[in-house]
Amino acid sequence: MRRAGLALAGIFLGSLLAVVEAGFLLVSGLGLLPMLAVPSSRAAVAGFGHRCARQLAVLEQRRLSRFHQVRDLGPYSDRNAFRYVARRWPVGALGGLVLLVLLFGLVVTGSMLSAWLIGGPWALIEDGEDRISAGMIALAFIPGVLLLYLNVMGIIGVPVLDTRLARRYLAPSAEEVLARRVSELTLSRAEVVEVVNDERRRIERDLHDGVQQRLVALGLLLSRARRAKDPARAAELVRQAHEESEQALNDLREVAWRVYPTVLDQLGLRDVIEVLAARSSIPVTVRYELPDRPPPAVETVAYFVISEAVTNAAKHSGANKIEITLTQLPGDVVVITVTDDGQGGAEPGGRGLTGLAGRVAARDGLLSIHSPVGGPTVIRAELPCG
Repeated sequence: MRRAGLALAGIFLGSLLAVVEAGFLLVSGLGLLPMLAVPSSRAAVAGFGHRCARQLAVLEQRRLSRFHQVRDLGPYSDRNAFRYVARRWPVGALGGLVLLVLLFGLVVTGSMLSAWLIGGPWALIEDGEDRISAGMIALAFIPGVLLLYLNVMGIIGVPVLDTRLARRYLAPSAEEVLARRVSELTLSRAEVVEVVNDERRRIERDLHDGVQQRLVALGLLLSRARRAKDPARAAELVRQAHEESEQALNDLREVAWRVYPTVLDQLGLRDVIEVLAARSSIPVTVRYELPDRPPPAVETVAYFVISEAVTNAAKHSGANKIEITLTQLPGDVVVITVTDDGQGGAEPGGRGLTGLAGRVAARDGLLSIHSPVGGPTVIRAELPCG
């Protein structure tokens, strides 16, 4: 019932827009008359008409998206918008005719049923009573069913014609889609290369400032222990060296975890996120609503998005809590939302967030960042699983 109601509403609005479009074409035709006297005005008049047609095409695009679930339109030129409007109004007029026939059939059916039950303009005097006969109802049943069938076919067919016409003129061609895809892949490749280089530099810093310094301290402690004359002093130095080695091992594990958590392959995204939340210095709430485990590549990107967002919130936001939500949209699209109640003002052009955008784009995903001054900061990523 909801789909039928949306279809009828879309056809009705389309019929109203068809009247506007027919009027626009009439006015445009009259506007071409001055071009006969002043040919130099042709470009200005045609450009103005094309821009007006684009506004009508935008309204049609919104109508098709809202009522007929057609969401793969655009981008398109003003010229294509004008060509679409010029060819679209007969489809809208056909939709209006379908609705009028449907309304006529409902009025006639209601009137005949009313006359059959309580008397009325269709009624005949039968046995002293002013009522329509059952025979007349049966006689009207066959053309009524035929009329209903035609109406149903019209209600189904008009949106199909509408959609095909819109995709013919308002959807990019295969060549345009391919060129845009090549451009997106080129940009994504450059972003991924930059992300890899940033990751290498970060690993080098972590190893140099953390693990390497501890290993140097470990070597110095062991060297002092070898030269120590007092056995108690040597034992104390060895104990300190042992603690330093354990800390160096922990630092190395931390670096390896940030490079890629191997437990992601073993346990899955849910368990790794829970571990990440437990290790955070800010309280983290996790809402995991994915019905199935995503593919490994999607899990990896999702982990890095969440990890980077939580790390940035802990370092820069001054937040008191973080919320992580994972849901799935129709069409196997994983949606990741990380929200913190910090001070906001995150820069989408920063290296960390730019790296995230590159990772998400490499998976044909979308990343949006909303971080007004004063907060909250919301990082949302959509990752297709196909």
